[in-house]
Amino acid sequence: MLKITILKNIIKQHKPFFVFLLKFLVFYLVFTVLYKLFLNEFKMEKNEVDYITENVAEQTKVTLVFFGKDCEISKHEFEPSYKILYQGKYVARVIEGCNAISVIILFASFIFAFSTSFGKTFLYIFLGSILIYVLNFFRIALLSVALYHFPQYEHVLHNIVFPLVIYGIVFLLWILWVTKISGYVAKVTAK
Repeated sequence: MLKITILKNIIKQHKPFFVFLLKFLVFYLVFTVLYKLFLNEFKMEKNEVDYITENVAEQTKVTLVFFGKDCEISKHEFEPSYKILYQGKYVARVIEGCNAISVIILFASFIFAFSTSFGKTFLYIFLGSILIYVLNFFRIALLSVALYHFPQYEHVLHNIVFPLVIYGIVFLLWILWVTKISGYVAKVTAK
């Protein structure tokens, strides 16, 4: 009995944390499962690329061409991806993990976990997701240019610099949401 009472007191004392954790996990799991179900519609053995990844490859090309760069994309012959040909040289490939959907799900889960009202939360998730999606194909375009000029730094550019950029922006969006927009801080401190 004493253990149950202690547990109830801990839950009651740290209720905002447990509510955050539950909301985060439920949102993240639901949307991750939905995304995986979507991906299952594409046959990996036939090198089918989901249309979100295909869109990201196309938008990367359009971005580079818009800035006067010579860029083409082509479907990879042996894997479900698109090759980016910059100045006639194969510099990068766009795979499912490059389409930012997993990052958007993580971003949205955190925002939802700190939500106070549906309308404001939905709008912030929608606008933030668009921003992350657009910044992602700019990121891939810049990475392609960087890999063309500095191929010897591929590991650092691909695995450190450019993920740091996208996750840094997500982190700033989270901070902005929690401290300025959501009203969550005011709600918790008022209790």
